[in-house]
Amino acid sequence: MASVVGTFTVDPRARAAADKRRHRGEGPTAWAFVSPSVLIILGLSVVPVLWSLLLSFQANDLVSPSRWVGLANYRTLAADPLFREAVGHTVLYTALYVPLSVAGGLGIALLLDRRIRLIGLYRTLVFVPFVVSAAAQGVLFSFVLDPEFGAANSVLHQLGLPAQGFLSDPGQALYLLVAISLWSGTGFCVIVYLAGLQGVEPALVEAARIDGAGRAGVLRHVVLPSLTPVTVFLVLFQAINALQVFDLVFVTTKGGPLGSTTVIVYFIWEKAFKSFTAGYSAAAAYALAVALLVFGVALQIYQRRVKR
Repeated sequence: MASVVGTFTVDPRARAAADKRRHRGEGPTAWAFVSPSVLIILGLSVVPVLWSLLLSFQANDLVSPSRWVGLANYRTLAADPLFREAVGHTVLYTALYVPLSVAGGLGIALLLDRRIRLIGLYRTLVFVPFVVSAAAQGVLFSFVLDPEFGAANSVLHQLGLPAQGFLSDPGQALYLLVAISLWSGTGFCVIVYLAGLQGVEPALVEAARIDGAGRAGVLRHVVLPSLTPVTVFLVLFQAINALQVFDLVFVTTKGGPLGSTTVIVYFIWEKAFKSFTAGYSAAAAYALAVALLVFGVALQIYQRRVKR
């Protein structure tokens, strides 16, 4: 039946047809606005990922036509001692950097979570190294740790201590890269933990103190459990960054000395653009991607069990 609006009669079926035509007209308009972004995402993300997956099953030197070799790249990768060394260096770097950055960030955040004079300045100074690019960090510390002309050996000389090789010493280089990364990466953990501390319920803290809990008790039974989601996020974020470290290694040591700082991503770059074995490099990249996926899933499962 028709409904009367003012002096006009409106047919519901005509109204439904008009709405349908209007919605049909909105669809192409919406796609016209969205399509550039979709094409960019497909062109810069999805297509390269699929192409590199196909490349990992081929022998390709970036010049001549590629040959299909199946799983040969992956079998060679599993038996490659240089790849195993790169994996070992990456695991050691990650095992040192992640817990130290997260624990250090928590400790500094607890110190800065108070109302004292110039607290804003202290928080800013802690965060500033994080915004410095890894390339700039590498150049800076390459000068500071230069074994002949660097400021670090000058200080050691003034203290009567022997000069060190630093980044040119195979026994020290990887640990110094961890220290440089901690100088810059801990500030991010501090800021995230400071934000998380603002979400701790004051009522819970007050109740724990009324029950006789000291600072350690409040930290252990109230603060740390409340920060569990933040900690899981930081562990995952820092681990992904550590497993993909490249720019700092490239600027400072270039995988040396004697391959002591060759990590997985630098190994991938070296095989692709120095040895020109793009297929083999793609296989190593997908091995890293699978490792990251497994680590992320395992961490999520652990978080769910902790919640339960």
